[in-house]
Amino acid sequence: MADDGTIFVGKSDKPEVLTLKLANRHGLITGATGTGKTVTLQVLAEGFSAAGVPVFAADIKGDLSGIAAPGDPKPHFVSRAKDMGYEYQPDQFPAVFWDLFGEQGHPIRATVLEMGPLLMARLLELNDTQEGVLNIAFRIADEQQLPLIDMKDLRLLLNEMTKADGLKPVALQYGNVADATVGSILRQLLVLENQGATKFFGEPALDINDFMKLDRDGRGFVNILAADRLMASPRLYATFLLWLLSELFEQLPEVGDPEKPKLVFFFDEAHLLFNNAPKPLLEAVEQVVRLIRSKGVGIYFVTQNPLDVPDTVLAQLGNRVQHALRAFTPRDQKAVKAAATTFRPNPKINTEQAITQLGVGEALVSMLEGKGIPEIVSRALIKPPTARVGPVTPAERQQVIASSPLRGRYDTAIDSESAYEILTKRRQLQTPAPSQPAGQGGTVPTGQAPQQASSSGGLGGILGGILGGITGGGGGGGRGRMTVTERVIANAASSAARTVGTQIASAILRGVLGSLKK
Repeated sequence: MADDGTIFVGKSDKPEVLTLKLANRHGLITGATGTGKTVTLQVLAEGFSAAGVPVFAADIKGDLSGIAAPGDPKPHFVSRAKDMGYEYQPDQFPAVFWDLFGEQGHPIRATVLEMGPLLMARLLELNDTQEGVLNIAFRIADEQQLPLIDMKDLRLLLNEMTKADGLKPVALQYGNVADATVGSILRQLLVLENQGATKFFGEPALDINDFMKLDRDGRGFVNILAADRLMASPRLYATFLLWLLSELFEQLPEVGDPEKPKLVFFFDEAHLLFNNAPKPLLEAVEQVVRLIRSKGVGIYFVTQNPLDVPDTVLAQLGNRVQHALRAFTPRDQKAVKAAATTFRPNPKINTEQAITQLGVGEALVSMLEGKGIPEIVSRALIKPPTARVGPVTPAERQQVIASSPLRGRYDTAIDSESAYEILTKRRQLQTPAPSQPAGQGGTVPTGQAPQQASSSGGLGGILGGILGGITGGGGGGGRGRMTVTERVIANAASSAARTVGTQIASAILRGVLGSLKK
């Protein structure tokens, strides 16, 4: 149904369609539990896939996985399709299953370095003082070329910052680093590890381009993140998706307004992103939502209540589907009124009243038209999905994973040489051999790192020292799909070719969202 550059969403007194050329202007799907938000999400995902647009979506309840299996011609689906003027035809769509824990799909991994200090601080629920110490740790890692790949790298680096013969003298150059503060951060790391985050941090790190694949028929793959277990750690869920947005923002080139998006990103349970978020983080999210459109990425927030999304972000969401809301409490009534006022009025509809009267499968729809102007709101029936509504069986899931184009690429973890190994070697070299006095026979004097691991020797050390003073280190640099260790080495050679202005801009953006860079 996308031959004319649109996705058929439903029908009011006219067909309600989403124009692909305007799909990167983002969107919002809201409604109370059980009113059909997930079905609407599936309808849009099917439409994008059929139009050759890859999709990423979190599967909170497991129901969205059914998009990989043929639909069931249920009588009410067949009847609704007939009322809308077409014949219901079951279909299935190419899908790739992902899972941060590696149990229900391909593992997704990121490095601690890629996550950056701001997002790590949010993930660890650190206060301002603790966040400051974490920033110092990242700065030291940059300057001394200590790749932060997994949790053990960060843990050992923080431990070394408490030792007088370790990194404490270096850390104190940037401010007070109290042992108690470091201990608090280490305890928070333990909490995160107990939630399973150790499986997320590591290599091979995710290549964003693997989300943007088409099958042999030119249909976009629907990337489905198994999030049922992940929802037990809501902060990990929200921080992961925010990191993913930042990676898309950083790595994708500017394309302006393409004929159709390069990727559509559905952020389900969006309120988890904004709950108790500090102001700098909200400003960063607003910036990403505003600017990622020019990268050809559409972001669609899915949540129960439009009040869950800050006004600054809400203003960027042009395509909207509003399912029923219930006005049982004063906050509910406020939400209904707020939702009604965000639509372009239709003289034929009392929008505020209609929101409370919508049935299952009905919604108020307002998509962008023409030059990006919202159309007047209409009360519509949402088209039935053509793939299965409901989860796939475990056997069907394993079959999809086995036939995945990414099979074997991420399934085995890689433990590269990183900060843990480098710091461990330094500590071993600082310990004198039993038959030799300390400081003789090639032993490195206390507090001094081996030459090859130090940031103070050779061309790499000189460049690292100069650029570290400007940008806070080169660890946020090069982004191939090489390992973090390779990137750190490559940074020393490539950094000299950059202008000072670019370095400063890179440092500012990295501070805004942990890993953004221009």
